[in-house]
This record gives sequence, C-alpha cells and structure tokens, in this order.
Amino acid sequence: MDVTQDHWKGLMLAGAVALTSLSFGTDPAAGQVSEIDEALAAAPSRARDATMVIRWNADQTYDVLKEGDGPLVCYDRSSEARRAAFDVQCTSKGNLDRVAQSRRFRADAADREEENAMVQAAEADGTRVAPVYGSIWFSLRGEDLASARMHMTVAVPFATAESSGFPDHGRDGGLWIMAGGTSTAHLMVPSR
Repeated sequence: MDVTQDHWKGLMLAGAVALTSLSFGTDPAAGQVSEIDEALAAAPSRARDATMVIRWNADQTYDVLKEGDGPLVCYDRSSEARRAAFDVQCTSKGNLDRVAQSRRFRADAADREEENAMVQAAEADGTRVAPVYGSIWFSLRGEDLASARMHMTVAVPFATAESSGFPDHGRDGGLWIMAGGTSTAHLMVPSR
C-alpha cells in the first residue's frame, strides 16, 4: 500500500491529540464506577458521549450497554484469560469481527503459546479478520482504574517498515511498526 507522508503525519497528529485528551471523567476514590464508565475510561474524553459500550458474552456475541453514533466502541476485557484485573479497550466499530475472532482464540487456547499458534494459522490460511486500516486501539489496563496505564496502537494491516517508512523497532523513541506484513501490523505509540 502506498501511503503519503501527509497521511502518516495526520495519523500521528490524531494519535497525539487523542492521547492528550485522555481523562477518566470519574473519580475512582469517590466510590463505585459503573460498568459503562469503566469501559469509557479508555476512550478520548471528547468522544465519550458518542461512543458505544458493549458487554461481551461467552459465545463472543455482545450486548449493547450504551448506544453511540460515533465510530468508537468500548468494552471490558478483564474476564478474559491472561488479562489484567482492570482491562478495558476501545476501537473502531468496524473491528468488532476481529475482536470476536481474537476472543475465540483466547477462550479456546490453553495458554498464550497455543493462542499465538491459532492466530498464526489463521494468518497463514487467510481467515484472520483484518482490522480497519488506520483505526486506533486504546487499551487501559492495570490492577485497578487508579493504577491503569494507557497503551495505544494504530492498525496498519499488511504494512511493513519499507512500505510505511516507520522503523521496525522503538529504540529511537518514536512511532514504530510491529508485526509488519501481517494483518496484525500496527504502529506502536510510545507512552510513559
């Protein structure tokens, strides 16, 4: 895919703006935080009103807890195997099929190694659902809301270091591409 430098600069600017607009909007010390507010903690504050919130079911379908007419959807992941005690994520609604597939792999795998093998097999046979190109994944995880840390990536499926112009390592402190050449290829956004 041939992407212009202006496109990449736009993605980087959008990511920087999103990171600087993050705030919880709830005070975990003030008492119980609702399931909706917890899920929305990973969303940029300016997008929360328009963001959909879902609850995943064991069969990888979901129930809508809060309708949203914006492009983002947020959900709790803490009930999944090998996740943090507090683990919420927001992404494009167009990524829900990929999230469901990933959740199936995680639920069916005995450990991370088996899960990774399932993902690699789906990549190899062409059944791995690709994310929406340029979509942002906001993940907030930790022992609890108060100690959770943000992790943000930008999906660039099948891009490589060569095609994107981004390095395949983060040693320089800037954006870098991970899993280049696969449907999982994404830009890693440095955080603290």
